[in-house]
Amino acid sequence: MAGRWSSGITTAKSICAGNVESDINAPSRRSSDRAHSRRTPTMADEGGEYDPLDDWEEGSAFGVSEDKDPVCTVPVEEWVKDLPIDSSVDVPIPDRLVDQVIGQDAASIVIRKAAEQRRHVIMVGEPGTGKSMLARSMTEFLPPEQLEDVLVYRNVEDENEPKVRTVPAGRGHKIISERKAAIRAQRKKTNQMLLLIALVVGAALLLATIQTGDMLTFIFGSFLLIFGYFFLRTRLTSGDESNIPKLLIKHERSEEAPFIDATGTLSGALLGDVRHDPFQSGADLATPAHERVEPGAVHRANKGVLYIDEIRMLRMEEQQALLVAMQEKALAISGRSERSSGALTKSEPVPSDFILVAAGNLDSIQQMHPALRSRIRGYGYEVYVNTDMKDTERNRRKLVRFVAQEVRNEAKRDTGRSIPHFDRPAIGMILKEAQRRSGRRGKLSLRLRELGGLIRIAGDLASEDGSPLTTTVHVTRARAIAKPLEQQIADRFLERQSEYAMLVNRGERIGRINGLAVLGADSGLSDFSGVVLPVEAMVTPSQGRSGQVIATGGLSDLAKESVTNISAVVKKLTGKDIKDYDLHVQFPGTHNVDGDSASITMATAIISAFEGVPIDQNLAMTGSLSVRGEVLPIGGVSAKIEAAVKSGIGRVVIPRSNLQDVLIDDKYESMVEIIPVDSLDEVLEHALVGEQEKVSLVERLAKVIDTISTTSDSTLA
Repeated sequence: MAGRWSSGITTAKSICAGNVESDINAPSRRSSDRAHSRRTPTMADEGGEYDPLDDWEEGSAFGVSEDKDPVCTVPVEEWVKDLPIDSSVDVPIPDRLVDQVIGQDAASIVIRKAAEQRRHVIMVGEPGTGKSMLARSMTEFLPPEQLEDVLVYRNVEDENEPKVRTVPAGRGHKIISERKAAIRAQRKKTNQMLLLIALVVGAALLLATIQTGDMLTFIFGSFLLIFGYFFLRTRLTSGDESNIPKLLIKHERSEEAPFIDATGTLSGALLGDVRHDPFQSGADLATPAHERVEPGAVHRANKGVLYIDEIRMLRMEEQQALLVAMQEKALAISGRSERSSGALTKSEPVPSDFILVAAGNLDSIQQMHPALRSRIRGYGYEVYVNTDMKDTERNRRKLVRFVAQEVRNEAKRDTGRSIPHFDRPAIGMILKEAQRRSGRRGKLSLRLRELGGLIRIAGDLASEDGSPLTTTVHVTRARAIAKPLEQQIADRFLERQSEYAMLVNRGERIGRINGLAVLGADSGLSDFSGVVLPVEAMVTPSQGRSGQVIATGGLSDLAKESVTNISAVVKKLTGKDIKDYDLHVQFPGTHNVDGDSASITMATAIISAFEGVPIDQNLAMTGSLSVRGEVLPIGGVSAKIEAAVKSGIGRVVIPRSNLQDVLIDDKYESMVEIIPVDSLDEVLEHALVGEQEKVSLVERLAKVIDTISTTSDSTLA
C-alpha cells in the first residue's frame, strides 16, 4: 500500500491544481514534488522506516505553517477516484490523539505548549469542532510518573478534621492492604490470647465446681465468662477498622495522566463533599469522618487535565473555589450541605494540581468570573478554534482520515457492533457534505461531530444490510434519516403551505412576494433548514396624525426594526411621504421571524404596494438591505435556495456577495435560476412585472440609489 499512497499524491495534486494560475501553483507543486521525492517507498526516513502517514498527508498534521496550498477545484466525485485506496480501511491513522485532531493545527501547538508548561487554557469555538478532543490530547504530554495516590486518615485529636497524605501512584492500595493484613494478624493474636485466658478461667471454674458440687455457681460463672470473652474481644478490636485510611484518589503506576470532564457537575461533584452519616448520634455506631470524605473533580484531576465546557453554568462561588484550587494547588474537602452532618467535617487540603481547560462559545466565556479568566489570561492561553478550513488537497485527505478514524472508534466501543468501512464514492459524499455544511465555497466544515453522526448512521444502515462496505446508497439514506429537528419542522412547514394553498408560486400579485429564511440559525448546527415565508404588504391612507408601520407575524425586535428602517429607504426611493400612509406588512402563517435577511423582500412588497406594480410569484428572494439601497450578504443561502426549489419556485434572487457560497445538491441545480444582485433597483428589475411601469420605476430608483451612494462616498471621503 505504501507505493499506492506515494503515487496517488502526485496525481491528485496535479488534478487539483489544474485550474490554478501557474505562477501561484508552481511553488506549491515544486514543494510537493520535493516532499514526494523524500518519501518514496524505496527510501527510508530519518528514523530508518517509511511512514505511510507522512506520505498520505504530505507531512505531519502537527505543527503550524502558512497555508499556501491552492483550493482544490476538482469535484470531490472525481477527486476520490484518484485516491490510492480501495476503502477507508486502507487509510493510515496516527497513534497520538493530538495528531488525529483535524483542522486545528494552531490550537494543537498551543495545547502541547500548555501541557509542557502546565498552563491553563480557555478554548472558544462552536460545538463539535474538537475542543474536548484537544483537551483530552493534553494528557499525552503529561508525565505519568508524577501521579500520586491520596489517602485520608483518621485524626484522633479531632475527628472532624481528617488528615491527608500523598504517596506515589500504586502505593496507596498497598498501604491499605498492609494495614488490613496487620490488623487481621493483631486481631487473630488478640483472639488467641483471649481464648487462652477463657480456657484457663473455664478450667479453674470447672475444677472448683467438681470440688464443691455447686452447679448453680458453675452455670452463673460460665455465663459471666462467655459474656466477658465477647465483650473484651469487641472492645479490643472495635477500633481497628476506624484506623484504616481511605484511598481517596487511586492510580496505577502504568496509567496516563487523568482527564476529568467536569461539564455540568454540581458543587459537590466538582469540589468534593462529605457524606451525611445517619448514625452520627451514636458514638459507637457513627461512621468515621474520614470514611465519609468524597473527592471532587478538582482532586481527581490532580497532575492531569480538568475540562469544563460551558463554564458559565458554574455559579460564581463555585468558580471562586475553582480559582482557589488553581492558585493553591490544593483544596480542603468539606460538607456542602448545611443540614448534613458532613458540614461539621473539613479535611486537610487535598492536592489539586491540575491544568484547567475552560471551553464554551464567546458569550459563555465573557460571563466567566473576572478573576478566574484573568488568572488564565495572565498565566495561560486563549484559543479560538476553527469552524472550517480551506478545501485543499491535504485537507481533503485529512477528512478522508476522519472517516477512517470514526469507523475505528466505533470498533473500539464496548457496546454495540462495529460499522463497515466506506468505499471511495461514499467517502466522496461525506466530503461533499463537508463542503455544503461549511456554507462557503472553497471551505470544508470542521463541525466534525455532525459529520461523525452522519458517518455512524450510514455505517449502521450498511451493517443492517450486511454490506461489507458502506456505499453511497447508505450515505444517501443516512442524510434523509439524520435530518435535524429544524429540517423536519421546515419540511412539514412546506408541506402545510402546499396543503392549505398558503404558497403561491405562479402568476403575479401586487404587494405579495415569497421570502426565504432558515431555521436552526441559533441552534448550534451548521446544517441550516430553509423555509419559504410569504410576505404581503398593503398601503392605506393614514387614519391618524402620522402614518405608522404595522408588522404582524411573530416578528422579533430585530425584524421589526428592519421593517422600520425599510420605511425610511422606501421614502427616499419613492419620494412619497410615508407620514400620509399606514404600511401594513404581514408574514402569514409564520412564527418567530428573526434577523434582517428579509429586508429586500419587505422593501419589494412595500414598493409594489405603493406603486401598484405586480410581482412575479414564481420568484423568491433573500438579502439584507442597507440604507443606501445596497443588497448585503446573509447566511444559509444554500438552504434557502433548496427550500425555494422544493416549493416549486424557479427563480431565486440572492446578494451577489453570496454567490460564492451557493452549494446546493446536484439534483436542484437544473431546477432553479439563481439571480445575484447588488442593489434594490436590480431586485425590482427581476421581481416586478409590467414593462412600462416597471422600466420607469427601476430607472427612477437606480438614479436615486446612485445619488445616495455617490453622496455617501463623498461624505466618507
